Amino acid sequence: MKMFFVPNIWNKGRQKMDPIILNFEMIVMLGLLTFTVFLFVSEIVRLDLAALLILVVLGCLTYLPGLDGMIETRDLFNGFASNAVISIIAVMIIGAGLDKTGLMSQLAAIILKYGGKTEKRIIPIISSSVGVISSFMQNVGAAALYIPVVSRISSRTDIPLSRLLMPMGFCAILGGTMTMVGSSPLILLNDLISTTNESLPTDKKIASFSLFSVTPIGLALVSTGIIYFMVLGKWVLPGSPTRTDATSGQSMKEYLKRLYGLKADIIEVDVPEGNILLGETLSDIMDAHHCYIIGTHYNGKNSIAPPLTTTIQTPCRLAILGRGKVIRAMVEDYGLEVLPTLENFSEDFAPTKSGVAETVIPPDSALIGKDARELSFRENYRCSMLAIHRGEETFSNVETEEHEASQIWSIPFKAGDTLVLHTSWDALNKLTEDRNFVVVTTDFPREELRPQKVGWALIFFLIALGMILFTDIQLSLCLLTGAVGMVITRVIDIDEAYNAVGWNTVFLLASLIPLGQAMQNTGTAEWIAQLILTILDGWPLWALQTGIAILATIFTLIMSNVGATVLLVPLAISIAIAAGGDPGLFAMTVAISTSNSFLIPTHQVNALIMGPAGYRVLDFVKTGGIMTILFLIVSMVMMNIVF
Repeated sequence: MKMFFVPNIWNKGRQKMDPIILNFEMIVMLGLLTFTVFLFVSEIVRLDLAALLILVVLGCLTYLPGLDGMIETRDLFNGFASNAVISIIAVMIIGAGLDKTGLMSQLAAIILKYGGKTEKRIIPIISSSVGVISSFMQNVGAAALYIPVVSRISSRTDIPLSRLLMPMGFCAILGGTMTMVGSSPLILLNDLISTTNESLPTDKKIASFSLFSVTPIGLALVSTGIIYFMVLGKWVLPGSPTRTDATSGQSMKEYLKRLYGLKADIIEVDVPEGNILLGETLSDIMDAHHCYIIGTHYNGKNSIAPPLTTTIQTPCRLAILGRGKVIRAMVEDYGLEVLPTLENFSEDFAPTKSGVAETVIPPDSALIGKDARELSFRENYRCSMLAIHRGEETFSNVETEEHEASQIWSIPFKAGDTLVLHTSWDALNKLTEDRNFVVVTTDFPREELRPQKVGWALIFFLIALGMILFTDIQLSLCLLTGAVGMVITRVIDIDEAYNAVGWNTVFLLASLIPLGQAMQNTGTAEWIAQLILTILDGWPLWALQTGIAILATIFTLIMSNVGATVLLVPLAISIAIAAGGDPGLFAMTVAISTSNSFLIPTHQVNALIMGPAGYRVLDFVKTGGIMTILFLIVSMVMMNIVF
């Protein structure tokens, strides 16, 4: 085990510290650190490129006379093989594997079922659940697993991803303070205390902390984060509260209305036992009421794009696409019930699973001269045909201001016809391979789900989780075991695994790790710490503790939280003993405060969510600035109450 010592920075009687002299290497490091902050804040270049530039500059500087002690050249690229970076790569692959089985989509559906479709209800559910998970596994792992869930929730609710990922990421970081295994600094703390005790007299030795010693503090911090986003999220989160994109339900309505004059909503209705619709066929109902029944639900099973000849059995649920007022009139006539949201069909008709697409009948198609009813179009192609666009005419079962309703399933196809379909993306992907169609729509998800692999995915996820919680095996190896297991069992293939990795995040973190190491090697970090602590000399205990917390917060922004903890815990203990304070409390202050990393995207979680949400550094400064202050206040109050 690496040995740590208590430096004599503050001797008895609170005399002056042993001074650390600022030398040439430190001056260069301070300049490089300033340049790094400038690149990050100005965003002249992308952050991952900025980090690579800093890595190159640092490496070149080591070849100059007098600067060879900044970092060993052979250690310059150790960041790419670091435990943190390999862990992030592995957890991204695990997350992609779980998503490939459809598990993440189901979790998103559950959250939407209980959280509705508003930020103020969804954010607390996402944030609290990821906070609990990150209290028992590394917060970056919890965040990576939740990114596909949050992405699917965003696409189904029209809430921008940028307004959901930051609360999730921040609460993943906060959740790491709920147990002594939730973050690397807390895991390391008892080892540092044990090593420090060897140099302390018996009456000054510090008691170690149990697994749940920090739970009240962590709960208060997670609660603070959730309340912060619920109350101020409207103003501090980047992105507008609503959005429109190519796969959202709103866009589908606008698309149909703009191009074909069709006004359509997807509405789920409940058909009670013994209703008068019993025995009626779908085509009869659709012809009579100018709508499309695109899904049925019997005995707990959904049928999407059911055959036109399907007869209604009661009780059941129907997914109907058409004009809202027409559907509601039909519901009133037949004594049906309109559900406020999609329940049984929420997953099937989520924009990530299905939508509107266009295909053209080519001149050599075998379908020419045949109609949809004759071809059993729905049954064979698993698509609901909404309209046929032919020249200047549009045929649809929905009556519009420009066109009368037509029984489009009885209209023979001609070469050049454009078929407007409501289809699952899986079915549309199969149509691209059918020579009887030319699929015009190209921008749609082409993922192939593998629900049959869910067992293997769960097995290797639980194996990785079990290794993390119940063994001393290195975190990266635990996670790689789960990732490789999913690849071997073909939950996800190797090319998909490579594509699942956010390489910009990997290069950002791997390139910054040597900068933190160089700060420690040259003594720059210790010089900064001493400078600040000298200013605090003579202050009361609560002010000293606050100063330690602020110092730890600053250090964790510019170097690894582990490095900041290793450097500052011995300093904090020395200060506490010299000032007559509780050294255990001061040590805990450092370990907790190194999780206060919200201002810039140097924390692993912040770097992870930055790309998918399109965040800028200023977004973190704006939103994370307030969170940083709240963290300091709440953690200081709670630590002094608990300890």
